[in-house]
Amino acid sequence: MKSNSFLYFIKEGVTSVFSHGFMSVATIAIMMACLFMMGGFTLLSANIQEMIASLESQNQVVAFVDDSLTDEEARSLSAKIEAIENVDTVEFVSREQAMNKFLKKYQDNTLFSDIDATVFRHRYVITMDDIEGMEKLQTDLYRVPGIATVNAHLEISRGFVTMRNIVTVVSIVLTAVLLVISIFIMANTIKLTSFSRREEIGVMKMVGATNSFIRWPFVIEGLFLGVIGSALAYLLTWGVYEILYTRANGTVTFAFVNLVPFSKYAVPLLIGYGAVGVLVGVIASSTAIKNYLKI
Repeated sequence: MKSNSFLYFIKEGVTSVFSHGFMSVATIAIMMACLFMMGGFTLLSANIQEMIASLESQNQVVAFVDDSLTDEEARSLSAKIEAIENVDTVEFVSREQAMNKFLKKYQDNTLFSDIDATVFRHRYVITMDDIEGMEKLQTDLYRVPGIATVNAHLEISRGFVTMRNIVTVVSIVLTAVLLVISIFIMANTIKLTSFSRREEIGVMKMVGATNSFIRWPFVIEGLFLGVIGSALAYLLTWGVYEILYTRANGTVTFAFVNLVPFSKYAVPLLIGYGAVGVLVGVIASSTAIKNYLKI
């Protein structure tokens, strides 16, 4: 592509944006709204995933050691447990430690003042990499010689997994729907632009202009609208999230909500917004002009 032609395409595309001011503003506004909703739900989904991950780390499996094992034999099981798939951390808790923790919990109850450490078992407190594999982890622990009982909250783990899957599916579906809506709206806007220039396109076709030569200004127009819409949507998302983040982390009312800083998602979100803006702009403009090139 020659530099003169390229400059002509840019000039025509940008001029078209300003010559159809109301429709361009409407397209940018709708693009902003769609991207803002997509970004907002993405951030909501990411925060829910972070909360679930935090809860997963607190949902531990406790493996009780057989009473017949000596202290040394009980401690030696640590290496075998660490070798099991999906095990993140392993903590050995002796009888004495278990007793002290129990007495601390019921320190005001004299009924347990004479309790002996022998009534407790050595145990291992285990956290997982993925809570979805809790049931398999329980089965694998039972296969370790010396492990008598495994206490695993399978119902809770299934609840976490179900919640995570629902959030993921809903996020993907909503993003896809909003993406299609954005393409449809922008395509119709550019179609109106191309309709008003249909005679000009016809004349250009008759004098020998190629389809690509006619198409490029519309592609530039769509690209320009998409980039502006995505940039403004990103700034809006950033501003609103920062307000919510400050409020959630600075007041007692929202003390139970622990939002992740925007900086953690800033770059991926910027790339995502830019990619969607370019993709929607190019697809919409290419779709809108297609019928007018069949002359």
